[in-house]
Amino acid sequence: MKIAVITDLHANREALQAVLDHAQARGADRHAFVGDFVGYGADPAWVVDKVRELVRGGAWAVLGNHDAALELGPAPGMRPQARRVVEWTAAQLNRAQRDFLAQLPLTQEHGEMLFVHANASEPAAWGYVHDRAAASRSMLATAQRITFCGHMHQPRLYHLSALGKTGDFAPVPGVAIPLLGSRRWLVIPGASGQPRDGDPAAAYALYDDTRGELTYWRVPYDTERAAAKVRAADLPPALARRLLDGR
Repeated sequence: MKIAVITDLHANREALQAVLDHAQARGADRHAFVGDFVGYGADPAWVVDKVRELVRGGAWAVLGNHDAALELGPAPGMRPQARRVVEWTAAQLNRAQRDFLAQLPLTQEHGEMLFVHANASEPAAWGYVHDRAAASRSMLATAQRITFCGHMHQPRLYHLSALGKTGDFAPVPGVAIPLLGSRRWLVIPGASGQPRDGDPAAAYALYDDTRGELTYWRVPYDTERAAAKVRAADLPPALARRLLDGR
């Protein structure tokens, strides 16, 4: 089975549609959405409805911190721009859409895979996996061999050997990586809706659980249109600029 792992959609319709089309063309059998469906972008209702449709068809989905903020309020560490967008987003969604997000679990386990937005060691604390130490804590916190998470907005891959040594590297898009069974893995696909690594192309990963191979992908999309929608919605201009430069 080929699983398209998509995270940090951030209400970006153009990016999500481009990723879904790209994954379909490469034979994706299932989708796994790793949180943050809303926030920053101008199409929260469309994105939530698309994810709801795919979940009804068998996709997996977990809660992100921006999704949680709609019901619980922004976390103390959330930046002012993000807080403003949370308030705007809440007014764009109907009760059914908000209820869908509110009922999402923090984690999902499927076979040897764990899906969580931030990390496996403290899912509800929304801590970032920004280095090997944080990655190691997350990998050791679960019995699953492969952890898929988002939150970082930059593609990364960590691995933990049987001797307890952690390594990491930035993957090359389009190059298949064998996830050796002797190691634990933590996969960060990068953001589909708001990349922050200098490349504005939408990011996602495709995992072939039959071959045990993971491939990271970058998908160009109409960033000008997505940015124009952000400006038209009178959201912070910096959010539109970020879509154009990937920073």
